[in-house]
Amino acid sequence: MFDHFLWSVVVVPPLAVLIVRLLADRIAPGRAAFVVTWSAVVVAATSMINLLLLAAHALAQIPAIGHLFGWSAAVVAADTAGVEWVPWLSLALFSGAIVSVSRRWRRQRKILAMVPVDEAGGLVVLPDEAPRAFAVPGDPGHVVVTTGMRGLLTDQQFEALLAHENAHLAERHHRLARAAELAVAAHPALWWVGKHVDYLIERAADERAAADLGSRRTLAHAIGVAALAGAGSPFAAALHAAVPGGVVPRRVAHLLRPQPRAAPAAFVLLPALIALSSVVWTGEATLDLIELMVSAWR
Repeated sequence: MFDHFLWSVVVVPPLAVLIVRLLADRIAPGRAAFVVTWSAVVVAATSMINLLLLAAHALAQIPAIGHLFGWSAAVVAADTAGVEWVPWLSLALFSGAIVSVSRRWRRQRKILAMVPVDEAGGLVVLPDEAPRAFAVPGDPGHVVVTTGMRGLLTDQQFEALLAHENAHLAERHHRLARAAELAVAAHPALWWVGKHVDYLIERAADERAAADLGSRRTLAHAIGVAALAGAGSPFAAALHAAVPGGVVPRRVAHLLRPQPRAAPAAFVLLPALIALSSVVWTGEATLDLIELMVSAWR
């Protein structure tokens, strides 16, 4: 089972990060966000399943447990001779992953519980000098804009900002963001993938808003103004507005260029195939453990 641990837990997550780095900007952002997110979820889930299988292996080789259930703990232990540390490390990693995912899940549920569900959706303008704008998911959703942000934008730029936030709501981007967060909580090596999903979601909303507005340049200007206005605010820490090559300059650069051609379908398949390979290996690991336990009962 060590080879399954090596592939699904150690090799695949960093490999997924490498593939996303190479390909994500070559795929339409909406499609890329979907494929990257669910590939990361599958990679994280199969990693956790492999850890669970090896954690069960660690417990099964305890003599007292073997005696209780009627199998040979010595036969189970012999299966990982030479790498005896792997099952016990897996038990520790699995326990840590469960705690991490549970905490992230509870945090997400707490945030969603704050979302109004009985009020009519639409635009909400808050009397606040801090320049902020964001989409609040729900049924229906809301777009929240502060008076500080509204005062900085022209009517065209404000329309562009609303189009961007409404695109997030229409595409239900919060679901992809939540799924990516849980994947990162399950396997920290996927941290960069989770961060890039946020970027792809923003770009997907940019592309939809630009299509609705019919002007990529107007949206680019609105994003630039909003980002620079909030650059000194703690609420805009993730914008990297003043960093060359940061998120906002990259988004603006894409908008100021013509919409790129769709990439070949093979680009979309690569992250999915990596995730699928981990599924296959996880299935083999499950069968291996079943066969081991059957042989230990004899």
